[in-house]
Amino acid sequence: MATILLSAAGAALGGSVGGTLAGLSSVAIGRAVGATLGRVIDARLLGAGSDAVETGKVERFRLTDASEGSPIPQVYGRMRVGGQVIWASQFQESKTVSGGGGKGAPSQPQTTSYSYSVSLAIALCEGEITAVPRIWADGEELVLSDLNFSLHRGTPDQEPDPVMSAIEGADQVSAYRGTAYVVFENLPLAPYGNRVPQFSFEVIRAEQPDSASYQDDLGQLIRGVALIPGSGEYALATTPVHYDHGPGQAQGGQQSCAYGADRLSGLDECA
Repeated sequence: MATILLSAAGAALGGSVGGTLAGLSSVAIGRAVGATLGRVIDARLLGAGSDAVETGKVERFRLTDASEGSPIPQVYGRMRVGGQVIWASQFQESKTVSGGGGKGAPSQPQTTSYSYSVSLAIALCEGEITAVPRIWADGEELVLSDLNFSLHRGTPDQEPDPVMSAIEGADQVSAYRGTAYVVFENLPLAPYGNRVPQFSFEVIRAEQPDSASYQDDLGQLIRGVALIPGSGEYALATTPVHYDHGPGQAQGGQQSCAYGADRLSGLDECA
């Protein structure tokens, strides 16, 4: 706006003076001088020449669920777990500069945008697991094909992760044998506000037939499962139960099994 007003004012002032200079009329000279002054004013008012702007700069990161001494959970069947961060690399910072400079119209202020990535390992549960079919970040399910991660199932002979070994050194990394965990490599944090999101994992763990002791595995502790079809004293019976109310009077009852069946008088012999 100042460019338009001052260029018009300069043209009017040059026209009132009259004459020429170096082949240019005083009107043209006045308009050029006014437009130059107006452009400087507009640049100051509209932001050009102001301090550079930085966005997304983070001075300190915190990892959620990274408590020392936390117990390792045991999973039976299919379960959703949160996990614990057991290792993390240094955050990698990248910046993108935009704006600033330019010719002609007033330029925008220089803006520097920061983004970060990190590699980290998250322990899930006691191994050996079968698969991790789904992963969530801040409650939203992720597309596994878009993630650069590796799964360690918690076998007794698993080797150290190559990403961790490349960063820490080949002889400085634990294999975490018997513990299932995942390792994310160069996880971009921009989609999560330049912070590590809250992860949760769907873990499938089958029966452990090679467990050292039957007390270590729920699948070996269970000897049977009862699916109750209804309710009643003899709801779990496998043979018919008949109540004897006297000569010639019999009433059919619910199915009965050995649970309390011997308390009935006149109980038919089990077939």
